Amino acid sequence: MVKLALSAAAYLIANAVGLLLAAVLLAGFEIDPLSFVIVVVAFSIIQAVLGPMITKISLKQLPQLMGGVALVTVSIGLLITDLLLAGMSIGGVANWLAATLLVWLGSLIATILIPVYVFKQLAEEAKSKKKTA
Repeated sequence: MVKLALSAAAYLIANAVGLLLAAVLLAGFEIDPLSFVIVVVAFSIIQAVLGPMITKISLKQLPQLMGGVALVTVSIGLLITDLLLAGMSIGGVANWLAATLLVWLGSLIATILIPVYVFKQLAEEAKSKKKTA
């Protein structure tokens, strides 16, 4: 159960990093600061649902798409989140394409680094507390 919670937290943090990266680097891509948490959670849920669906569709009908499933998922996730929530605005097709790459890249890097540095340190602290108790 703890591992699932840590995995979900890492996923949310990684998506938050990716969305922040796009918001900082793209002039028309905006996320309302008050809506940021809602946007991150909604985007993460949409991606969690879309990922397996797009993978399954691409396996059966478009195997060439398998290499880009993550990019397609991020792209569609951004579009759906933009359509559903007023707290996020993509700002045009060029921004949508650039945001897809930035969110994907930011999330990828964060997904790799967060478990290695943050959660590993937390696990080591928990182990040391168990030994002293």
